[in-house]
Amino acid sequence: MALFGTSRRHLDALDGATVVITGGARGIGAATARLFAGHGARVWIGDVDREVAETTAAGIPGARAALLDVTDRASWDAFLAEIDSPVDVLVNNAGVMPLGAFDSEAEATTDLILDVNVRGMLNGMRAALPGMVARGRGHIVNIASMAGMIPIPGMVTYNASKYAALGASLGARREYDGTGVSVCAILPAAVRTELSSGAQLGGALPTVDPEDVAAAVVDTLRTRAARTSVPKWVAPGWSLVEAFVPEPVERLARRLADDRRGLALDAGARRAYTDRIERHAGAHAEEAAR
Repeated sequence: MALFGTSRRHLDALDGATVVITGGARGIGAATARLFAGHGARVWIGDVDREVAETTAAGIPGARAALLDVTDRASWDAFLAEIDSPVDVLVNNAGVMPLGAFDSEAEATTDLILDVNVRGMLNGMRAALPGMVARGRGHIVNIASMAGMIPIPGMVTYNASKYAALGASLGARREYDGTGVSVCAILPAAVRTELSSGAQLGGALPTVDPEDVAAAVVDTLRTRAARTSVPKWVAPGWSLVEAFVPEPVERLARRLADDRRGLALDAGARRAYTDRIERHAGAHAEEAAR
């Protein structure tokens, strides 16, 4: 099955393709699952919140869900064993985004961010790449973030994880060039999902919907671009800022745009998300201690 082409051939090629989406129970992952399924793909959602993932999959024709802890290689093995066909497309979407002052961040939270956002993505690529290379075809999309290019107060560890995600994507792209496997990175700006709940969106970054990011993911099957920001102009625009704007001018612009919004959160509006992340962080720490 050829996954790539020009015009709309990349969409036709999705008919019957096996697409794996991590963290697909909610937000960007769920929107991406719906879009791939709409083009005829056989979608598998992997998520640590199995019940939510199964509910999401039940609302998407042909989609299925299974438990997946992306930080655990054994969980990846068990997840892939449930899939009865080779993986054609892997979307490494699972991620967490705790916000707040770096000096008050709990160690368990730091570990969770790095393990999910970086190790989870690396585990996914390790799990899918050997089979893709053996077949001479495959496509991997890693959901990074514009926080992987633009440093933002209140996101120190998250920034670190997304810079790493972009770097790993570009490194793997070069390493597997010529094998028939493409590795692409998507860098969304501020996305209107639960991850950004309680944060003041806007200001330094434009806001987008999960469906915008999903469309960019599917479009990489056509473009095979190394790096795509959502909106598309943000990454090139920031590259120009880095190249030509002196830091004092950038500092003034950031102050005018109020880029410290990551430190001014509505705790009540964000409570459901932070409670869930804290539970995961605690469980993750206990598992690591065993």
